[in-house]
Amino acid sequence: MGELIPDPELERIILEMNRAASAERGEPDEAPAWDGPDLREVHGDEALDVILREMVQRQASDLLLVPDSRPVVRIDGRLETLALAEVTDEAIRGHFTPHLGRRAQRALAELGSTDFSLHLAGSSERKSWRLRVNLQRQGGRLAAAIRALPRRVPSLGELALPPALGDLATSANGLVLVCGPTGSGKSTTLAAILDRLNQTEFRHIITIEDPVEYEHRNTRSVFEQVEVGSDAPEFALALRAALRRDPDVILVGEMRDLETISTALTAAETGHLVLSTLHTADSAQAIHRIIDVFPGTQQEQIRHQLALSLRAVVSQQLVPSAAGSGRVPAVEILLATYPVRNHIRRGNIDRLYNEIMAGRSRGMQTMEQALTDLVRTGVISVDEAQARSSRPDELSRMLG
Repeated sequence: MGELIPDPELERIILEMNRAASAERGEPDEAPAWDGPDLREVHGDEALDVILREMVQRQASDLLLVPDSRPVVRIDGRLETLALAEVTDEAIRGHFTPHLGRRAQRALAELGSTDFSLHLAGSSERKSWRLRVNLQRQGGRLAAAIRALPRRVPSLGELALPPALGDLATSANGLVLVCGPTGSGKSTTLAAILDRLNQTEFRHIITIEDPVEYEHRNTRSVFEQVEVGSDAPEFALALRAALRRDPDVILVGEMRDLETISTALTAAETGHLVLSTLHTADSAQAIHRIIDVFPGTQQEQIRHQLALSLRAVVSQQLVPSAAGSGRVPAVEILLATYPVRNHIRRGNIDRLYNEIMAGRSRGMQTMEQALTDLVRTGVISVDEAQARSSRPDELSRMLG
């Protein structure tokens, strides 16, 4: 099948649907404003610094501040309450209001939620801690969720991920998706894949994230890292701009809307390697999510476009270790073989699981196969595997 010709009618529908979605959310129909590229610092004389320092010292991944409750941190996936005073709505406002830029203030006032970045000021060690903050109105008051962003890019081996994932970025073009629930390590997996590429090949790599989670240093490849909110107003516009900068590889932190998905598919089809994430539980759901975003009249074209451009779908979740500390990844891998492309083109998405089952010699594996391997090697318990399987009967058969 030849190269698909861009459809002006599809472009018009995309713009109209995004405008309608913005209007429904109460967003203004105009180009959104954004802040400058500065990262706001938390200094040692601020009350917020005490809470953040406790979070860092405990090596927590997340910090939750809810009015009339003590601060709560997440360590190895489990919540723990800190031995600090309860925080009030006024205290949360006082902690974060001085650090809000114009874009964040507007989003909080109009949409009830906003995201922005912070880092700890002071010693060189503390400056290396970067934080992603989400402020959300709930019950008429403010609550905050803070994530500690990593200080260096881990390798695939350090993450206990299949080495074959490193080969996913060696394609000259196409779409690679990493899927899973929030907090399952999707961004970390993509960073490790890009780091492998950085060590081995000369590529021009542009990342578009909200916010930038991993800061890559140029080794063999050349990185440009765009932060939505600081460097560009939204993913779709940043992605369109990236296509004019002669990239070989584009990382889109999340495919959130129809316009971003459409542009990413076009980029993958026209000679770029595109890596991105979706919040879906498995490979089949990821394919459904992409197709279902589009109007029914366009879905046949999108199935053909996706069948041509897809390279792989990786679905992962983090499972508590049997050792009692830490979590390990369980990974499903779908590779776009000819039968897989044919099923996508014909809309037979329910048959993808069988293709994964039959494709283990090619590097594919189902989530149940991954969980079974982890149980048999003593890395996780049977109970944890059962709790995380969407096909527990199939898992029991494999373990039997």
